[in-house]
Amino acid sequence: MRKLFALMLAMFLLLPLFTVRAEDVSPVPTMSLEEWAKQSVGENDPLHFEVVPYDELPPVVEGQHHYLLLCIDQWVRNARPDGIDMPTYANGSRKDNYGNTDGIVILTLDTRAHRIMLTSIIRDALIRKTNLDTQDEKYGRINRVYNDYGPEALCRIISQHLGVRIEKYILFTFKQVANIVDHLGGVEIELTNAEVNALQYTVLKGTVTDAQGHDILDANHAPSGLYTFRTTEWAAKKNVTTAENQKDDPSKVVKRTGGCSAVLYMRIRKFGGGGDFMRTARARKVLSLLADKCREMTWDDAQSLANSVLENNNQTNLNPDDVLQAAKYAFDLRECTIEELRIPVEGAVRSHHYAGMATQEINWAYCREQMADYLQNSFLVADDEDDDDF
Repeated sequence: MRKLFALMLAMFLLLPLFTVRAEDVSPVPTMSLEEWAKQSVGENDPLHFEVVPYDELPPVVEGQHHYLLLCIDQWVRNARPDGIDMPTYANGSRKDNYGNTDGIVILTLDTRAHRIMLTSIIRDALIRKTNLDTQDEKYGRINRVYNDYGPEALCRIISQHLGVRIEKYILFTFKQVANIVDHLGGVEIELTNAEVNALQYTVLKGTVTDAQGHDILDANHAPSGLYTFRTTEWAAKKNVTTAENQKDDPSKVVKRTGGCSAVLYMRIRKFGGGGDFMRTARARKVLSLLADKCREMTWDDAQSLANSVLENNNQTNLNPDDVLQAAKYAFDLRECTIEELRIPVEGAVRSHHYAGMATQEINWAYCREQMADYLQNSFLVADDEDDDDF
């Protein structure tokens, strides 16, 4: 009785804090998902959708801290300078100077409800270019925004499409992500037969082994199952030798580490079905597994990881104190179960060709509702050690 009474009392006292105010509710979709999916549009004329004006975005829920984690589709690439125009060729067509953000994940640390949430956004989602000073309704793929307009513009566009104010970002290259995975000592991943087959085409010897220590490249010992992505002693020596041979060409990346192979796993798209949707799921899986490894960390370990993130990012608007504060939030929440959401949610997407590009047209109004529900539906946990009597 005591636990039940305490829980009911807490719910009545705290319910207003977790209720979305009327003025904060995202626009309600004007049609069902079934009706939306039946709408016919031309290639260069996507179905119109509304976004939330930036100055009308609700304030961030108290205790929730959002960080946009971005990974460009390059192993090595210089960061995009601030204050430049969209890079173009002499004929005015778009030029890919700085890479596309094929990895887009929102990390939410909720210190009030004690939750850790990962929200991934598919790379070819069709978005409105709300950052442009024009009355024209322009569209594009979300992964191209960074190269064309910068990370702040991408934060703004994602905020307006999802109805959540996101201002902090960290951008990585593939190699920098690999370095962080290696810093954490690698990762263990349960692989399907299709994933094993895919990795046998890409990973290098000595970086992925099964539970018996057999290399994934050994065709006689490569079934589905649990594999360890870690740099063996042999691979480490080979890595140093190869790096020495390539030291005169910094654009070359030595991929003989477990971290590099983990990145190659996250990049699988054409094996096993699911395309980009499975690719985002694999990215979330690796992040969740790495978070699980952090559960036993000491505070010194957490600070070391924060330093690794500071050393291995291409661009960020977090200063060292911000990164340390984020590490403190994560450290305090390290025992939480990782929750995941994929944007677009099930049923709110359809394939669409726009301006010659393969894209995914998304019911953003419906996804905003799901995102708000995901973030706002916090829960209370009763004290298991409490007695049931007064």
